[in-house]
Amino acid sequence: MIYVVIPAGGSGTRLWPLSRAGHPKFLHPFTGTSASLLQATVERLGPLTTPERTMVVTGAAHAAAVARQLTGLPEENILVEPSPRDSCAAIALAAAVIAVRDPDAVMGSFAADHLIGDPERWVDTVREAVRGAEQGLLMTVGITPTRPETGYGYLRTGEPVEGGPMRPVVEFKEKPSAEVAETYLRSGHYLWNAGMFVWRVSAFLAELARQQPDLHSGVTTIAAAWHSDEQDDVLGAVWPTLTKISVDYAVMEGAAAAGRVATVPGDFRWNDVGDFHTLGEVLPTDPDGNVVLASDAKTEVLLRDSSGMVVVPQAGRLVAAVGVRDLIVVDTEDALLVCPRDRAQDVKSIVDELKRRGAEKLV
Repeated sequence: MIYVVIPAGGSGTRLWPLSRAGHPKFLHPFTGTSASLLQATVERLGPLTTPERTMVVTGAAHAAAVARQLTGLPEENILVEPSPRDSCAAIALAAAVIAVRDPDAVMGSFAADHLIGDPERWVDTVREAVRGAEQGLLMTVGITPTRPETGYGYLRTGEPVEGGPMRPVVEFKEKPSAEVAETYLRSGHYLWNAGMFVWRVSAFLAELARQQPDLHSGVTTIAAAWHSDEQDDVLGAVWPTLTKISVDYAVMEGAAAAGRVATVPGDFRWNDVGDFHTLGEVLPTDPDGNVVLASDAKTEVLLRDSSGMVVVPQAGRLVAAVGVRDLIVVDTEDALLVCPRDRAQDVKSIVDELKRRGAEKLV
């Protein structure tokens, strides 16, 4: 049984108007079932950990909703960030809190908003990563690419270690152009970087101290006061001073350059649910390729001579379409989105414009 940390942040702007800052995508049932993405994440972790060893790091605005969805989790295992400081601070705080309890613990970090099509194979892959972590390596779970994807970062890997699945990570690569992504796919040496990590907390904190000494000092100071009467005061004083940086930039890239990072390739139908087009690809469809994501069985959708549609009816009224193809229709009480599926990534621009106008209630 390992310790598990689930960073639950971000607002999922490409899934607007369903996903909002106050109710982000990980709280929504984008799974094709009644379970939210967060609940599905906790459920598939069952073979690897226990509720007592599962922590969620989330913002103050979402803590109550997280607690309502995860009633089996001890209340103290929901770590609340006073403000967003990016992934490194969130993950490092959890690692430091775990280290106070169990300095030799192995910890996994898995995002709250991913879909996994084959949970059993995913568990097997994570267990392979645990073996590498027990050797002192900072492990990632890489995704075997199926296409020249330009929306993901990549891991450049070396040759497999002793004939097993584990490979050294030589370099972290930014999101590539289409041409570069094609060369990555052909080479066989690149994996998608899914942001899944497994390590001994001692190894991670040592690397954090080497590369980000101020951040290390801050989270260990907070962790030392955790569960004490001073917890809130120390958290409130130190948290705003922590560097706002992702764990990839802060730790993993430098650790890879020093030969301290390895990966296990995974093929378990992973998806990061980045936009509504993606949902149309991964969720069950009708015979015409339409996906209807309704939160209420009473919600009615009528599609006639229409195909490839992604319809999200949330306003409690009938949504009907005739003779259209490959559209996204998201109907909520205060906003209606209609756009072609091939423009799904551009939904974020609507959120940006609403913010520019000061329409915070809509974002």
